[in-house]
Amino acid sequence: MSSSPRLWMYSPNNSPDPLPSSPILFTQSEVITLNSPEMPNKDKINLNELREFIGNHTTKDGQSLSTLVNLENSRPLLIAGELANPYRLADINAPTMPIIPVRIENICRTWADNLDARDVNPGVHHVTIVRSPGWWEVTYLAMIEPKDMKRIVQWLDGNRENTWSPKRLAEGIIRLESDISLDSPSIEDISWDGIEELVKSEIPKASGPELDLSTIIVPINTKHGCYNSRGRVTRCQHYKQKEFHDNLFRLGSSFTWSDLIDVL
Repeated sequence: MSSSPRLWMYSPNNSPDPLPSSPILFTQSEVITLNSPEMPNKDKINLNELREFIGNHTTKDGQSLSTLVNLENSRPLLIAGELANPYRLADINAPTMPIIPVRIENICRTWADNLDARDVNPGVHHVTIVRSPGWWEVTYLAMIEPKDMKRIVQWLDGNRENTWSPKRLAEGIIRLESDISLDSPSIEDISWDGIEELVKSEIPKASGPELDLSTIIVPINTKHGCYNSRGRVTRCQHYKQKEFHDNLFRLGSSFTWSDLIDVL
């Protein structure tokens, strides 16, 4: 990918791609590829250990990230969809921040049931997080100071105030992940009995430790929740935005967000 965030491909129709293929340091003028340090040999790590791990990432010339960015006051923000794309981050004047891959388990990315008319018709469908037993996929985590985090989450609202809320999850697993190309289950891997969806495939062996959910902010759509396709969740891994909008959107209803995810 280009070193300039403005030269990254971006189209709301094809959201949530393309996204980083490696850990990066995002700045308004440059996207800097980072080399990952050795993965912590622990089952779980706390916030300070996460800051240390991220600070040990290096640039191609060997500079440690901790010498370029002050992570002391930063907090982790789970980012997905538009917020994980450097072009979009440049659009909203996001601050300098490291972005690393993480794996989410037993939760998934899905389309919020709010049509955001910004950019182009059909606009941007932002990505929210819901419960999904047995599911796994790779998404991203940014380290950002609280004042900037608040502004970025508010951007999701657009002209609909309090549509998105910063939450801390009480379920699911978020862990460090070394394999960004890790495949998620296919549609055929998911069983449906008319009430509950279950993933039939086994979650791959962990490559990194769990993170402390109580320290991670996750933007959740709390207006209408997510799209309801005859009782099923439409995962972003299975439906890109254009396909979702053309073939599914407005043909179903919406889930109430609090029925689909527990928060602290």
